[in-house]
Amino acid sequence: MIPPLSEKGTKFAWIFKQNQSPMIHWGFRVLMFGVLLALLLVWGIDSVSVTTFQTYVVGLKPSKTHSDSQVAISHQDLSFTNYASSPTQPPLPILHDPMSLKGLPSKWNKSKSDSMQSYPFGLPMPQQNLGQPHVSISPEVAPEQENLPKIGSVSNENVGEVRVKMESLEWVSAKFEANYTTHLMADWLAPGGEPCKDSKSVNISVPELDTKKNIILSAGEIHEFVFQAVDDQGSFRCSGGDYFETDISGESWKSRPPIKDFGNGTYSFSLQVHQDFAGDYNFTIILLFRLFEGLKISTEKHAFDKVLRVIPIKFKRTSAQLPMIKECKKGDFVKDVWSGRWTRHAKNGSCEISDDGRFRCQEPNFPCQHPWCDGSLGLLESNGWVYSTQCSFKIFNSDEAWNCLSGRWIFWWGDSNHCDTIRNILNFVLGIGNVPVVPRIYDSNVTNPKNPSQVVRFTSIFNGHWNSSSNYQGLNSLSNADYRKLLKGYFSGNVVPDTIIMNSGLHDGIYWPNLRRFVGGADFTAKFWKEVFDSMRERGVVPPVVIYRTTITTGGYARRLAFNPSKMEAFNGVVLDKLRQYGVVEKVIDDFDLTYPWHYDNRCNDGVHYGRAPAKMKWRDGQIGHQYFVDLMLCHVLFNALCSR
Repeated sequence: MIPPLSEKGTKFAWIFKQNQSPMIHWGFRVLMFGVLLALLLVWGIDSVSVTTFQTYVVGLKPSKTHSDSQVAISHQDLSFTNYASSPTQPPLPILHDPMSLKGLPSKWNKSKSDSMQSYPFGLPMPQQNLGQPHVSISPEVAPEQENLPKIGSVSNENVGEVRVKMESLEWVSAKFEANYTTHLMADWLAPGGEPCKDSKSVNISVPELDTKKNIILSAGEIHEFVFQAVDDQGSFRCSGGDYFETDISGESWKSRPPIKDFGNGTYSFSLQVHQDFAGDYNFTIILLFRLFEGLKISTEKHAFDKVLRVIPIKFKRTSAQLPMIKECKKGDFVKDVWSGRWTRHAKNGSCEISDDGRFRCQEPNFPCQHPWCDGSLGLLESNGWVYSTQCSFKIFNSDEAWNCLSGRWIFWWGDSNHCDTIRNILNFVLGIGNVPVVPRIYDSNVTNPKNPSQVVRFTSIFNGHWNSSSNYQGLNSLSNADYRKLLKGYFSGNVVPDTIIMNSGLHDGIYWPNLRRFVGGADFTAKFWKEVFDSMRERGVVPPVVIYRTTITTGGYARRLAFNPSKMEAFNGVVLDKLRQYGVVEKVIDDFDLTYPWHYDNRCNDGVHYGRAPAKMKWRDGQIGHQYFVDLMLCHVLFNALCSR
């Protein structure tokens, strides 16, 4: 460092004397060249704006109950706000104690004074790489190793602009892991014994995004980013089990970016937006539970529930074209895990609630936009929103629905969400009229009021408890002999239901004390239904088609409770794995994915139900009325599964 000039006067006349030694003149030239070089270096560094290294995090502040390295913001409402075009940049978290370098790759593990500078969230960044793309951590490589390949390629044409190019263009898709239960149990039981395994995550490092400003990604393509879990000491963790909630939202798009857990402290998420919906988005990631703590019997005290990033991203339209999604056929329902999205095709900004609690924002015959759905979008009463996944869904009018169901017997086995869905089908789709409630035990021949020759039988048996007036037994209801006899009775004759719509409900989240016990309960359940169907085959009776409807994503306050999303997603996987193992299930409807984008608050749910009847009264979130269209969408998804050929 150049020492400050003395406050006293200093004589420089000696520099210009002609009779000085040539060595003095040579030394002066060297000195001036060095000063000039230093100035150029400083200017060069200054030309890379400090804002280049800012992470755009909305409303972040230090947690009052955790270390200063943690951040927390409210996520009661994840409705889209365009921060990318906001004149005021979102504030960054304040870190009073910079994170240590412990756990970083050895080539980075130098003293802070000579090789490192801290960037947002206190994670170190090598100064020598200021002008180079920031690399990702490969999921196959432990944090201690130095081989850090990146996923895709990050262009640095403009400082902070990110463009990731993948080799092929396809729809993003979550995978259902083979031997799901075995692997989940192994991860859940994995021993600790090392600091990087026993510590808990408080933050993450997303190298390819944390250092970028004005992030631009090409629409249509899949952009996968690897991130690393970090503990309160700034060390990289080396085990998995953290549960992250992810959301990508724009004015007309909402979806859940799939997350992969590589089991070594590294994770990845994949972002994709269709080219027709290019524009400004916010990517949000929340750490809800750590170290499989969401699977415990009592979970609220273990919930971390902190927003770690809200990153504005612009998706830019290119010449790339995703394959067009087609209307759902029978074969589209064999996929166990969906990666769908909600898209918006109309918006009535002046839509108000009616006296009967409904939101009729578009005319009933307002048409769907191809290829996102087929039929009348106005029937959903969603103010333009519709769900699609590996295929798009037909929105059934009353005549089409009756033509599909007439003469059939549909058997429902699940929790009280089934009761809401049946009521909504009767009122909204089949046009029965005002059916105020469907009880937990329901068996009725329903007649078309416009055509008495069309009749469908609905039978619904509650599985939250063997006693329909009680709760919190879930699949353990089958431990009661009388309850098993009741169920078998519907399949003991020559005329039996042609379809079963079943799910493992929220009551399982409260009853089962741990994952191992639930696995046993799911195995018993799948075996029970296999025995029922085997006995039918022995009598020459064709067993019903089984549609497994995954359990909803609990919303708002319920995200932290015993039926939290972490546990319900795991339980969904276990039940599906067991049903597949015993050859029971034929079709799957992933209601977990369908409800997920709307689960951050209680606008579309009361925490545990998405289909409560419309009512012009104060809802749980303090507003008058609530949005019921998410369950109406499920009604039509069910009709697609029931009626597709």
